[in-house]
Order: sequence, then structure tokens, then C-alpha cells
Amino acid sequence: MACSVGAGADESNSTAPSAAQRPAAPMHEPVVAKPTLDRSGDKRRGKASFYAKMFSGRKMADGTPMQPQSNNAASKTLPLGTTAKVTNLETGQSAVVTIRDRGPYIQGRIVDLSPSTAKQIGIDHKKGVARVEVAPILVPLPDGHLKLGAALADARRVDDRVASND
Repeated sequence: MACSVGAGADESNSTAPSAAQRPAAPMHEPVVAKPTLDRSGDKRRGKASFYAKMFSGRKMADGTPMQPQSNNAASKTLPLGTTAKVTNLETGQSAVVTIRDRGPYIQGRIVDLSPSTAKQIGIDHKKGVARVEVAPILVPLPDGHLKLGAALADARRVDDRVASND
């Protein structure tokens, strides 16, 4: 119940609108912040999961159908079209994916993988998730250019070390 000064007094001269004139108060809905796109090209670590069978053939955010045998993935923050190297930190196995969808929407998860990619890096169906590192290779920029990501920078450092040892 709201409390106001002068309650019960004649409010006809009041400048405040009466309760009947006021619009209904907005319902309090949970605010879901839209994550900003991360175009930095930096690595990130978190948990990966994989698409359930029921998503096979459904349209992804970029308009393509989700194909369980392809190298597609979903990220909340990487721009669509980003290619990235996903490494399972438990097995050391890696795969290259293309970000084509948005998600996962479970706290702590940073990427959803196609079932074949999850299997390729050693995520088993029983556990369903694994700690991974996602290292962008190429990140599309709004102006149409591509930014080199952390995975390419790491590869160049390795090449430079090999060349300096020759």
C-alpha cells in the first residue's frame, strides 16, 4: 500500500494524477542483459556442451540448419562467422569450429558444439560437458575486415621459435 502526504484530503486541486488516471505499474520481469560481442580475439576458458539431437535441422542464428556432423558451434559473445580452435582441457584434443549460432544459455558455459565436434575433442555423452579453451582464429569485424585471433598469434610464435632454432 502506498503512503502519501495529504491522503484523504480533497485531491481535485492536486497536480498528481489520481490512481485511476495513472498507468499501471510495469510488471517486474527479469532483466536479461544482452552480452556485448567480443571482437578482441582473446582466448577464453569455460565449459562446453553440445547440441541435443532435437536441434538437428533447426535454423541457427545465421540462418543455416544445424547439422550434427558439421563443425558449427554457438557462442553468446563471439561474432557469427568467427572461426575458433576449441581445446578440451581434460584431453588436450582440439577442433576448429565456426560460430553460427547463439547460446549456450546455461551459466558457466561458453560454447555449444555440434555432436560430432564434441566427440572429436573427447566430450562423452554421459558427462555432457567439459572444460575448454576457445581461441579465436579469425574474427569478423563490422566493417567486413577480419581480425586475427589468439590461435593465429600462438601459431606465429611457435613458427618464430622454430625458425630461430634452425
